[in-house]
Amino acid sequence: MPRTTMMTEQEIVKGCLANDRHAQRALYDKYKNAMFTLSFRVAGDFGLAEEILQDAFMKVYKGIPTFRGESTLGAWIKVIVVRTAYTKIRKKITYDPIEYIDKDEHIQWSHKLDTEYLEKAILDLPEGYRTVFTLIEIEGYAHREVAEMLGISEGTSKSQLFYAKRKLRDNLKYYE
Repeated sequence: MPRTTMMTEQEIVKGCLANDRHAQRALYDKYKNAMFTLSFRVAGDFGLAEEILQDAFMKVYKGIPTFRGESTLGAWIKVIVVRTAYTKIRKKITYDPIEYIDKDEHIQWSHKLDTEYLEKAILDLPEGYRTVFTLIEIEGYAHREVAEMLGISEGTSKSQLFYAKRKLRDNLKYYE
């Protein structure tokens, strides 16, 4: 077995399928930081993010036989992390009703955006807003993908993003 730091994605998958602890460790080491960051951004709490990460990797190890290689291993794990996080915070999320949103209305941002203030303002968003904002604006998912992952309509995803941006703008005014 190759050294874990030198394992290819294919070797990692093959090793995980054989329940090889070195391969499992290589998979964890390769993706833990990015997946923890995603967990934290969705959950907004370090302790909960750690719990999500642990639960998600257990699902990854258990579900590795279902990985078909249609996407990268990282993308597949990311979906598991998002779904695990959403399951953990779902009870706290409330969605605003869908209203007419003018597609031409752009939210103006202050020119003085500091990364620290932006992170704090994002963490202060309600869970539903933060989840959709993180998945679309930070992780790059489309509304269709977010709707599918979270079990909501595309319209709800769009409205949550709109309201998240509006609330984020208001939060940033507070931090300036």
